[in-house]
Amino acid sequence: MGTCIICGSSVDGRICQTHEEDVVFEFRGDDANQLIPGRYYVGAVDGFAEFGVFVDLAPSVTGLLHRSEIPGRIESLDWDEGDAVYVQVDEVHGNGNVDLSWSIRQSERDFRGKLIQDPDAETTAELPEDESAAPAGAVEQTESETEPEPESEPEPESEPDSEPEPEPESEPEPEAVDETVEAEAESESQEPVHVSAGELEEFVGELVSLEGELTSTRQTSGPTVFELTDETGVVECAAFVEAGVRAYPEIETGDVVRLVGEVERHHGELQVETEELDELSGDARETVLARLNDALDERARPDDTSLLVEDDDIAVVQDGLVNAATAVRRAVAEGRPVIVRHTADVDGYVAGAAIERAVLPLVREEHAVSNAEYHYIDRRPLDGDFYGMEAATNDVTSMLEAEQRHDEKHPLFVLVGTGSTRESLDGLGLLDAYDARSVAIDGGYADGEAADAATVLVSPTQDGGDAVRTGVLGTHLAALVNDDARDDIAHLPAAAFWTDTPDAYADAAADAGYDADELADIRDAIALEAFYQSYEDKRELIADLLWEENDSLAAHVAGQFRSKLDTELETARRHLSARGEDGVTFDVLDVGAFTHKYDFPPQDLLLDALFRDRTDEVDVLVGANEDEIRLRSTRHVDARAVGEAVAEELPEAGVTPRGADDGHIEFLRGEREDVIDAVVDAVAAQLD
Repeated sequence: MGTCIICGSSVDGRICQTHEEDVVFEFRGDDANQLIPGRYYVGAVDGFAEFGVFVDLAPSVTGLLHRSEIPGRIESLDWDEGDAVYVQVDEVHGNGNVDLSWSIRQSERDFRGKLIQDPDAETTAELPEDESAAPAGAVEQTESETEPEPESEPEPESEPDSEPEPEPESEPEPEAVDETVEAEAESESQEPVHVSAGELEEFVGELVSLEGELTSTRQTSGPTVFELTDETGVVECAAFVEAGVRAYPEIETGDVVRLVGEVERHHGELQVETEELDELSGDARETVLARLNDALDERARPDDTSLLVEDDDIAVVQDGLVNAATAVRRAVAEGRPVIVRHTADVDGYVAGAAIERAVLPLVREEHAVSNAEYHYIDRRPLDGDFYGMEAATNDVTSMLEAEQRHDEKHPLFVLVGTGSTRESLDGLGLLDAYDARSVAIDGGYADGEAADAATVLVSPTQDGGDAVRTGVLGTHLAALVNDDARDDIAHLPAAAFWTDTPDAYADAAADAGYDADELADIRDAIALEAFYQSYEDKRELIADLLWEENDSLAAHVAGQFRSKLDTELETARRHLSARGEDGVTFDVLDVGAFTHKYDFPPQDLLLDALFRDRTDEVDVLVGANEDEIRLRSTRHVDARAVGEAVAEELPEAGVTPRGADDGHIEFLRGEREDVIDAVVDAVAAQLD
């Protein structure tokens, strides 16, 4: 029986079930069936194939990391044969084949400890014999490179009657003794130099003191590693009391501390070997916090606050965009993950991918860990129109698990094309209950209630302006987040328009090398891919489409989009029902009857295409399925006001407006025909 190296609970071995995925194992077996699925192992790259990477977990045990498990192309991996890598064992087949999955943690320092799985040991989780234990796959190389120490000659046995010869007395070495004593005395009397994290390069080998906030803590099988952040940067500080035992257990993440230790290099990176660690309180704590906040605000505010291109509609919210960009940049500087939640449509993907593209280089600059970009920035499309309780519950659950497992800070949630109406209040409220900040940007119509719920809300309609495309708004935000990304994302706003692209955006795209046909291919391809697996980020595929990493890809996917859409358009046109009311012309379509429920195109895209086709002939298009109505109009129609009027007229129909002015109307399917008639009357009255 042992104790868990992370939480201290009694276990058979050295890790409890709750924390088993937080450590990495060195495998010392010789049979794949001895592996334990779910565990993370250190291995060595054995070779590459078109379908994946072979990884040796032991000299006679090899697994396959399939290309579908790799977040990107195999060619993009910075791996060479023989490199130590970290993988998770998914499954061991009866024939001995081992399926591996990707680990975003690609350094032993990213785990909270290292353990040994040796079939000859008493348990399947043992502490390493020492901290220099070689990783699996590198053992043979280590042994071959190390010359064996010569065995000492055995001492000859003395003759029974002979007297032992006296050993010659060694000469005293007074100088060496004096130097040791002198060094020890000097060490004891040395006063630490007060420095900042950004200055440590100049103090290697010296005793220093630092003041800052502890932003993370992880327990390894050896020392406890604290991450200290001050106004100039971040540094790791190791503290050791006993193998696998938590040092300074009274100090917690988030505490403001004074740390004294010696600056050393550990695997090529600076680290402070901690000798003293004290929590600061009172005025001393407030002074450090004020210094941190001032420095973070200064670092986070964009240097260039100009818009990507001049646009009067965007200028209305320029200050709000600067505030939103500052929040995003500060999250990166604080070591908070940035989670981008966007609608699964062209606008959402264009805006979300632009923000992701801008944040990625900042994450790489801030965090030296090679896989930081997969840990500190995540883009998650929403499987719906609003940031409701389901999405928020999933996000909070992931957030709390990351906090418990990895001592991770709460993320900043960037809500794109959502989070701006009262339907998102419950979700925003759940984030707020856990002190998770949120930034909501929406080019459509927002309402005032959400403005108070989100930490930052940016929507032109909230500031007296007109609605804009969310893809355009999100790209302007991305330009403010990272000035160096401006040229890279200059063509994206033009890809968000279906018709009548403003000259400023068309010119910016042309200057970036994208003509109108290429932009149309990109837009249509994104629309198609956004529909499939709408909840997946598809990071590499979306990047290939938006930045034409594959010259023929966008045109190929766009061709599929047009073929599928044209087929349904041709059918839907024949089933439009024309109406007139108070001088307003309507087309009404049973949109649910002319779209496939689980195939492309979805109802919104069909309605948009029909309306573009009929703009010269009708004022309003009404799309009704079994229990929802969506409106498209040549003049602005307040869909919420229409829904409220119909709800008052038909109190038994369960009419509920959803979203802001540009939302939709829900009803009980048994009242469908009466609701359609009432909606037509209410829209005509509003436009009269």
